Parts: sequence; C-alpha cells; structure tokens
Amino acid sequence: MNIRPRCILLLAPVAFALISWPPKQVTGAELKEARVTQVVQDVKVLPSGAAARPATVNETVRQGSAVQTGVQSRSELTFKDQTITRLGEKTIFTVRGEGRTIELGSGQFLLYVPKKAGGAKIKMGAVTAGITGTTVLGNVSPSGVIEFTVLEGSACIHLDRAGQNLMVSAGQKLVYDPVANRLEDPVDVDLQQQLTSPLITGFRRLPSAPLINEAIQNQHGAAAAMASGDLARAVRAAGASNIETATPDQFLRALDSLLVRSNQPEKCALVARAVRARPDLADRIVAAALTASRPVRGHSRELPCDWVECIIQAAIAADPAAADEIINAALQAAPMLRDCIQAMQPCPRTNAFVQRYSISPINPATFVSPPVSPEQPPTTTNRP
Repeated sequence: MNIRPRCILLLAPVAFALISWPPKQVTGAELKEARVTQVVQDVKVLPSGAAARPATVNETVRQGSAVQTGVQSRSELTFKDQTITRLGEKTIFTVRGEGRTIELGSGQFLLYVPKKAGGAKIKMGAVTAGITGTTVLGNVSPSGVIEFTVLEGSACIHLDRAGQNLMVSAGQKLVYDPVANRLEDPVDVDLQQQLTSPLITGFRRLPSAPLINEAIQNQHGAAAAMASGDLARAVRAAGASNIETATPDQFLRALDSLLVRSNQPEKCALVARAVRARPDLADRIVAAALTASRPVRGHSRELPCDWVECIIQAAIAADPAAADEIINAALQAAPMLRDCIQAMQPCPRTNAFVQRYSISPINPATFVSPPVSPEQPPTTTNRP
C-alpha cells in the first residue's frame, strides 16, 4: 500500500539529550513536562486556558499545554528521562504524561525512548504502540491512515477494538487503514532510505544513531549473506549436499563455523538467514548464536543485553510462529541473562485477531423458545 505523506499531527515527546537533564531511572511523572529543544520557523506553545505564544528554546511545556507547528515548521521536545519527540509541519502535540502514554493526532512524528527509561505507549486513535528502548517514525493522516516504522528496537502494536496485536521489529513498517479496520502485515523497508526523513536530517544526531546504524548493517548483512552463499558453502563443507537436506548436526556445525568469525551485526543477520533457511531448527540456531557470541572475561562469560535482544529479534522476525520456542531456547542457553531476556516485551508475532467471544450454532431440534410471559412456560416443537 502506498500512502502519500500527510500533514497535520498531534504528538508527543521529542528532542535531544540535555546536559542539564542527565540520564537516570525515572518515573512516569517525568513525562508530564518537557523542554522545547529546537524551534524551526513557526512554532507556538498553547498553554492550558491561555492564549498561544511563540515557542522559545529551553522553555518548559507542562502537562495540559500543547505545541503547534505551522507550515514548513518543526519542533523538538525533550523530557527529563531523555525521551525525544520530533514534530513535523502542521502538528499539534499535547503534553499529557499519564502512565507514560503519548497521544498523537495527525501528521509526521519521530519518537525516541531510551532503554531502561520505563518505556512508553503511543496512542494514535484506535491504534496503540507499546515500546521500550526504541526509535520509531510515523505518519498519521487526517483520514486516519497510520504508517508506523521501527528504526531500531521493536514495538508491540494493538488495535484494541478489533482485538488485534502484532510485533513490529527494526526495519519493518506497519499500516493501519480505518476503512479495513485492521493492521496490515508488517513489510520490510530500507532503513538507509528512512534516514532521509526531515525529522532526522533537520535535527541533531539522535542518541540512538549507533543502534539504527547497527540495524542497517543487519539488513545489509542479511542481503550479503544470501547473495554470497556463505551458509550454503559452509553446509557443503560440513558434508551435506545442500541446506535443505543437511542433518541438524551438519547445519549447526556449518553455522558455528560462520558465527565464530562474525561480528555482532553479522551474527544477527546470519541468525535471520539461518532461521529462514531452516525454521525447524530455529530454537537451536538461537542457542548456538548466543553461545558463540559470548565474549570470555576471566572465568565468566557475559553477553550484553543488546546483543541478546538483537539475536532473538532477528530469529523471531524470520519465523514469528516459533517465538515461544526461541525465547525458551534463549533462556536455556543463557540462564544468567534471564532478566534481560524476560524483559523483552511480550507481543504476538503473528497477525491474528483475539477471539473475545464465540456464538454457538442453534440446533432447531433442541431449541427452546423463551417464555412469552411469567405465566406461560416455554414451548418446543420437539415433544415426545
């Protein structure tokens, strides 16, 4: 589906890390006010119960107030936990903050939530996105069509009134059409192309830029792996004729030979490629990747949470149906990182609706009609 960029927007947190607001563990209350950290052309602050006034850099926008951008204008807000919201032209964002929830209306936005900041929810009409340590781009058109792209990390998207839930990973875009009233399947997008957005090029460097670049390397690494045929050659070297007919031991031995000489972005791309090629081995592939990725430090072996998350998300994106098996395999392979693995936001990886109730078919032979009145008992045609 091709959606033309639309203009008007209601959104939330924006901006860059301020030296005066050092990163720290914070509560949801700190999304109740933000500081304006960038103003481009026509940007106004609309205080609650007061007249609009031109926005100035470093002024505080408190709960109940709004920021409005005009034509060819942009703004950026930074919250105390370093959450950033960037607003495109013709945008209105009202600072609310309840339960770390951000409410968006229509227009273009970028949202960055630091890892370990408590996460946030983005409410876009009927659609709600839950994110933890993630950078996303979005467009909400006046007609209600929503485009939501994850630049790094992941997001769990909910369409509450239809009972639909879906995971969107880095390098994927999801579209919601109010006419169809459903979330479309996520599609892959070129992350490098996404970096040309004015909400990125027109501002300072994002704190999550290294993570976005890593996601881009993962994309390119996966494409390169498929093109070069490294995995197929390694499988042949392990004694199999091809990937499809390789025994589990042959395939995993070939995979190990590539994992030990790959850097972290290459490992994530290799995991995705391997799971796509052999989904029957998805859990064992993840376990092999986590084991091969552990750097040895003295007598202990530790793996950064970011690496674990990258490997697991790459595997799940390649085979969403095996999400539970992949998580369980990761827990068994790296029990010392249980907190890190369990902290990954649970969310369905398959595009399915939640059945909230069921209606049983009526059997005319046994159907009993309701009583017409308290004095009249029910009747049935199925009498002896």
